[in-house]
Amino acid sequence: MASDTLWRRLRGWVARGPAVATPAPRAATDPTPVADSLRALLDDPTIPAAVRSELAGDFGRIEAMLDKLERGELHVAVFGRVSTGKSALGNALLGREAFAVGVLHGTTTDAEHAMLDEAQHDGLVLIDTPGINELDGEARERLAFEVAEVSDLVVFVGDGDLTREELDALKTLAATQRPLLLALNKADRYRPDELHSLLQHLRRRVAGLVRAEDVLAVAARPAPQRLVEIDARGHEHLREQAGTLDVAALRERLLAIAAREGKTLSAINAGLYAGRLTDQVSARIAQTRQAVAAKLIRQYCLAKGVAVALNPIPVADLLAAAGLDAAMVVQLSRVYGLPLTRAESGRLVAVISAQLAALMGAIWGMQLVASALKGVSAGLSVLITAAAQGALGWYATVLIGRAAERYLVAGKSWGEAGAKRAVADIVAGLDRDSILREAREEILLRLRNPGAAR
Repeated sequence: MASDTLWRRLRGWVARGPAVATPAPRAATDPTPVADSLRALLDDPTIPAAVRSELAGDFGRIEAMLDKLERGELHVAVFGRVSTGKSALGNALLGREAFAVGVLHGTTTDAEHAMLDEAQHDGLVLIDTPGINELDGEARERLAFEVAEVSDLVVFVGDGDLTREELDALKTLAATQRPLLLALNKADRYRPDELHSLLQHLRRRVAGLVRAEDVLAVAARPAPQRLVEIDARGHEHLREQAGTLDVAALRERLLAIAAREGKTLSAINAGLYAGRLTDQVSARIAQTRQAVAAKLIRQYCLAKGVAVALNPIPVADLLAAAGLDAAMVVQLSRVYGLPLTRAESGRLVAVISAQLAALMGAIWGMQLVASALKGVSAGLSVLITAAAQGALGWYATVLIGRAAERYLVAGKSWGEAGAKRAVADIVAGLDRDSILREAREEILLRLRNPGAAR
């Protein structure tokens, strides 16, 4: 896959040695090549304005990623089902109330972020996200996935065994190639033996998605403990004591990742996102070119069909029509940014026509007969014969245009199978009868009413 290749290439750009437990020197994770690639994408003059406008939000993200990369930040998305304690975990990691915490249902309605106090020098940023099953879940879940996609690392928060919905979400996140940590929150609810068994069970369930050492237990907002005290007179008194906060293991793991490979992850994520945007841009440009090419081919079909139908000299109209096909191919080559000279275009039309003649000799024989008959017919029969002849010319131009388009899309190449197979595929992929029917109707309309236009 292209994304896998990009991942390996980016690893080669930014990695300068194996990952180890101790922090690597800053120079070991140089994000400069990726930053240069992002700037090149943002400044690419070949991207049409319409495509850039359509993908404005994505280009804005690239700009934000470039700024983040230059600041050396690592963005961590806190993700999970509603009421598992995502916001509380973020607050516990920060050591302050940065995110709103709800009791009965989730309260996070938009992405928020705050610098992690203990890691400001490493540029670690936490991003809280909406719960994946909150009310109005589709919009919020989509937002959560978008935030996770542009984050460098994801902490998935659960509070027990994973539901099918949570496991599916983990698989989706894993497909984005983000490093994942699984935080089992509310660990204070379990006895030590229960907690150990649950962690082992979770590690088995997420094998292949999350590394075993990255499945950690936390208690972000532990329930108060009830204590019974006996006074000097022997009377019992119930007292509540705040539970013991336990996020140290997760905090240390995040800080170690940020120190060791934060810039690497940030650069890889930015590069992967830029790669996907490049694919989107290419697809939009291809769609635009295809639309322009389709319009251009139809214009030449109409011009050729009417010219063939109106030419009173038998057979000579077929020779004149070849010039229109060559002109069309020249125009198509400009649409696809691979200009051909008139001579090159003529040779390409000759190659395509030769393959068409080999595949469809009977049709071209009919066309020659219709051309000859046109000169000796009279009245309405001339009109009908001319329309039929023009329709065949129209159809031939469709075939030539589509075949030339395929040749240009492939970078002026017929591919390993050669021109014969390529042209045969074009013929097989077009509905001849519907094309001929449309062509006859359009040509008859033009012949009866020269001023008509659609």
